[in-house]
Amino acid sequence: MSRGRTINIFIPDSNPRSVKICDIQNSIVKAIFIPRNKLEYVTNREELKEPGIYFLFGKEDELIKSKVYIGEAENLLIRLKQHNQKKEFWNTAICFVSEKKNINKAHIKYLESYCCEQTKIINKYNLENGNSPTQSSLTERDQDFVLSFFDDLKILIATLGFPIFEETKKEEKDLFFCKSQNSDASGEYSEDGMVVFEGSKANINTSSTIGQWAVNLRNNLIEQKIFQKEGDYYIFTENYTFNSPSAAAAVTLGRSANGWTSWKDKNGNTLDERFRK
Repeated sequence: MSRGRTINIFIPDSNPRSVKICDIQNSIVKAIFIPRNKLEYVTNREELKEPGIYFLFGKEDELIKSKVYIGEAENLLIRLKQHNQKKEFWNTAICFVSEKKNINKAHIKYLESYCCEQTKIINKYNLENGNSPTQSSLTERDQDFVLSFFDDLKILIATLGFPIFEETKKEEKDLFFCKSQNSDASGEYSEDGMVVFEGSKANINTSSTIGQWAVNLRNNLIEQKIFQKEGDYYIFTENYTFNSPSAAAAVTLGRSANGWTSWKDKNGNTLDERFRK
């Protein structure tokens, strides 16, 4: 059984959608959540003048995965101001520093490289970094320190609404299936929505009942090479998370569908029966 953690969230201006300062009890890792329009508000925060790693999040189109840029800086505030002038896509920044001020340039360079590598592997967000950051050379002891820092960073960043490092694991007990004569998909109902797994088959044709939004989403999946034509099907080339079970069912079946009844587990129980009754 995994152990519980206590997370503290301080809201400096009493606005729950504004700046948040977060930490985990008994951890050195502190997160500073900054909406882009609040950048001026944090100019006097001392922790942002320290070394750390930062994430810039944004989404240009509701139909594609969110974007993230990962960087490191010896003075986070100066770097964020530079990105405010030069990078268009982002609307949220999350910075991470050490409460004990014991993280240095070599640590954050290693952490930056490791975070970029994990982002590519898990593939929930499109990584905006043009070049892969160089991983600094650390002793075994320092590597362990940085990876421990990452473990708490991973919890905090997901708590703040960006589960960039949360891997979807395909477990038999959680599997659901959406099948028809021309489709055969498997997936999982997760905290983020309905995940359709890599290798699932979707109907290559669409009926007149399918909404235009679903057509647009299917076209976008083709453009992003997440849908790949193989014979009489479209094949999912990677795991893809839909906002709702019905969106996942409509795109997979090629027609209007109620996802709560279309997705069934191995015993024939629908999502509705498992999660809503």
